[in-house]
Amino acid sequence: MRNFETINFSVADRVATISLNRPKAMNAISQLMRQELLKAIEDCEQNENVRIVVIRAEGRGFSAGTDLSEGLAGFDTIEEQIQREYKPVIMGIVNSDKLYISAIHGACAGIGAALAMVCDLAIMADNAYLYLPFAGLGLVPDGGMSHFVVNAMGYKKAIQLFAESGRLPAIDCEKYGFVNKVVSAEDLESEAQSWAATLAKGAPLAQKFTKQIMRSVADSQYVDVLDKEARLQTVCSTSSDSQKAVMAFFEKKEAIFTGE
Repeated sequence: MRNFETINFSVADRVATISLNRPKAMNAISQLMRQELLKAIEDCEQNENVRIVVIRAEGRGFSAGTDLSEGLAGFDTIEEQIQREYKPVIMGIVNSDKLYISAIHGACAGIGAALAMVCDLAIMADNAYLYLPFAGLGLVPDGGMSHFVVNAMGYKKAIQLFAESGRLPAIDCEKYGFVNKVVSAEDLESEAQSWAATLAKGAPLAQKFTKQIMRSVADSQYVDVLDKEARLQTVCSTSSDSQKAVMAFFEKKEAIFTGE
């Protein structure tokens, strides 16, 4: 297990937990944190004992966004910084074979919000909120945040949220589909881990391929989705997991999935 400075990382019962751990800086995402997040994501991908990954945070809030005190952190432009350091983290989650859950409390701002939103699933404390401060800083959204906001809210509501540097409370985040569940702040940790533990008992191949299919829907024609489903259904239906699960169904037993 690696030793990290800006995140905590642990694995238990097939669930990996990555915790942003710069509470004094409101978990502002520094260059070192970006590097360590990528290493942790790579570790999760390579670890066969990990099926579900939870991304959470220590302290009073999820993240204040980029650590502005570092400036460009050695890069010539922000574009270069995003492409070289943020994009690999975000796309590491998108392209992962595992399901990611973000557990959000307090403020979830800027590109920190993009990190939370890119996860496959999200659970949010009832006192948490998304915050898009970009316009107030003379900036555009980044980290793919425009994609999530427009798809969830539609163009007019999305650009209003941006132009007003708006805050979206948990109840509205659930309404627009940014998050799956809203729970009390004191229950967030236990609910997130319980959800992850339940999902970790699921079929890894089915989760992996369903994620691939559903991630591609927005950029695909209906017939392409149909064809992809058919192809991957063949892979799943001929797997040991599926064959044993069908037998367990008829025998009225609980299926145990091994990922084979």
